[in-house]
Amino acid sequence: MSTAVVTPHTRLSTLELREVSRWYGNVVAVNNISMSLGPGVTGLLGPNGAGKTTLLHMMAGFLAPSRGTVTLDGEPTWRNPAIYRWLGLVSERESVHTFLTAYEFVLASARLHRLRNPEAATERALELVEMTEAQDRRIGTYSKGMRQRTRVAAALVHDPEVLLLDEPFNGMDPRQRLHMMELLHRLGEEGRAILFSSHILEEVEQISGTVQVIVAGRLAASGDFRTIRRLMTNRPHVFAIRSSDDRALAVALMAEPSVTGVEIDRSGLTVRASDYGRFTRVLPKIALASGIRVRQLVPADESLESVFSYLLEA
Repeated sequence: MSTAVVTPHTRLSTLELREVSRWYGNVVAVNNISMSLGPGVTGLLGPNGAGKTTLLHMMAGFLAPSRGTVTLDGEPTWRNPAIYRWLGLVSERESVHTFLTAYEFVLASARLHRLRNPEAATERALELVEMTEAQDRRIGTYSKGMRQRTRVAAALVHDPEVLLLDEPFNGMDPRQRLHMMELLHRLGEEGRAILFSSHILEEVEQISGTVQVIVAGRLAASGDFRTIRRLMTNRPHVFAIRSSDDRALAVALMAEPSVTGVEIDRSGLTVRASDYGRFTRVLPKIALASGIRVRQLVPADESLESVFSYLLEA
């Protein structure tokens, strides 16, 4: 495990978005989003294509908002190179030169930031991400997880107050992922503002205090993880059921308060339930009381897209 120390910050930066939209021709990628990113770890959760990358690029000053403002400590991020003294970015797309070693790549970033001691900063950043032992190997020989950690080191080399990461855990094995989660958690605890995007709920659950859910370019939900998890669990659910007597089971289920609808066809029953927990508890009791054997019970709407779409509608 790395022994490098994360330094507490006296400057606490705030990244703020106010009614931000971004469109490409007739396609709206981000639609009227407002949020404030302060010290701590925030997860940006949403399915692929939801607009997460566009949002991160506007935060980092790579894209201009079509409408609204994005500011870092009150200063606009667009066309403002000075913000990069305080901000680090790890984009989803790999942008490393494979003929360089990790040390050379991170050192180049340190020199671009005109650090007083770029060599020492490079060594510190590589130690933070546990890449010291492999730092003299060419990046072209690395696994995807090692390349990802090298890019994180380059983003951390100037000790930024704000760190933006687009799907940072892609390609990492379980041990690498655990270490990176621990590192981001420590950075957030030391006063930095950390935002990472993901389409995997469990990644966000591990380290983020605040969750921003984005769906189809819109902010669908915002709050701590427990609040978001409760919204997802308590939503209406659809189940596909096959039994020894579908028609009799349908009649019995219609009397259950948690059931909001039942459809029957050749493939079996489609049941809509307003309370996931109650329905899964009472179904075996109803079937037993009616002398019916349940052969199959499958949630029919558990895709991420359906979960996120529900949050958007709610």
